[in-house]
Amino acid sequence: MHYYRYSNAEVSCWYKYLLFSYNIVFWLAGVVFLAVGLWAWSEKGVLSDLTKVTRLHGVDPVVLVLIVGVVMFTLGFAGCVGALRENICLLQFFCGAIVLIFFLELAVAVLAFLFQDWVRDRFKEFFEINIKSYRDDIDLQNLIDSLQKANQCCGAYGPEDWDLNVYFNCSGESYSREKCGVPFSCCVPDPAQKVVNTQCGYDVRTMTKNKWDESIFTKGCIPALEAWLPRNIYIVAGIFIAVSLLQIFGIFLARTLISDIEAVKAGHHF
Repeated sequence: MHYYRYSNAEVSCWYKYLLFSYNIVFWLAGVVFLAVGLWAWSEKGVLSDLTKVTRLHGVDPVVLVLIVGVVMFTLGFAGCVGALRENICLLQFFCGAIVLIFFLELAVAVLAFLFQDWVRDRFKEFFEINIKSYRDDIDLQNLIDSLQKANQCCGAYGPEDWDLNVYFNCSGESYSREKCGVPFSCCVPDPAQKVVNTQCGYDVRTMTKNKWDESIFTKGCIPALEAWLPRNIYIVAGIFIAVSLLQIFGIFLARTLISDIEAVKAGHHF
């Protein structure tokens, strides 16, 4: 008489389809980011001439959108297929990537806190490089304008930083109409004006400095961001905790599903 031993292990459908639903959101978000990035590049003619990317001395925001899109698309695809096909390799790739991203975020947060002066210097360099390329790319221009309007600031440490841009430079060699001016995003908004005056910053820096604050923001964006962070520390901490919990939840689902699949496979050897 032969006795057979059957394993009661089985793959949980609950974890399987919960992980699939979790990843389908990432995958769809990645598709959206990629579509937006490629559309923006096509509008700027980059897809027909990729050398335009290297001509920009600042940071093209579209590149960041595309990088985020590729990462989210790849992880979402690996997680979705790994969950549906019960593929351990894809699930381990997804889980390992999420763990790596989680610890990178944690390391960046800790290092940024410990080396605040270094971070401040790097951000100053980053902002100054992008000021120089302000007119070279419309997306970069919109990014800087949004940053200055949202934080009511101008330049890295003040309006004088716009001398770094060839169009706003105050030197006698410049023939630009924007000479000795600042972008419109530096202007103090007038509640009575319903239409944005894009020329409000013209010739502002030809006036004496004590009159600047009547027309433009005189605080730099780095001091403005430094002042903004303590006031909104609970919001920043809440966002960081929420993102971390989502990542930990994804890791838990992936590891649980991997354990179930391994248990089922191990049962086949009896």
